[in-house]
Amino acid sequence: MCEQLGKEPDFDEMPPDIRDFPDIAIYAMNTFGMLGDRIYPDIGYVGKDFTNLPIFIQTYEIEDKELFLEILHFLESRAIETSQQKLKRERDKLKRKK
Repeated sequence: MCEQLGKEPDFDEMPPDIRDFPDIAIYAMNTFGMLGDRIYPDIGYVGKDFTNLPIFIQTYEIEDKELFLEILHFLESRAIETSQQKLKRERDKLKRKK
């Protein structure tokens, strides 16, 4: 894109690449993607199913479990917030149609 604009890339403005994160963050993101979702009618997405979490912790040989869980919690809270915002937009859209 910079080439099309005739600009030099500014590495300070570039979003981070997955390789820029520490291994524990990559493992947490991978685990988050593989955990099952808990979704209920009329409520929507309520978070991840952490039943298999010990298997991922053992597989990735996670030593800093507190940081790993903190990253998972951050990812989950963002996903829940995004889902709630989407539901609200859809409900508002339906209300305007009435």
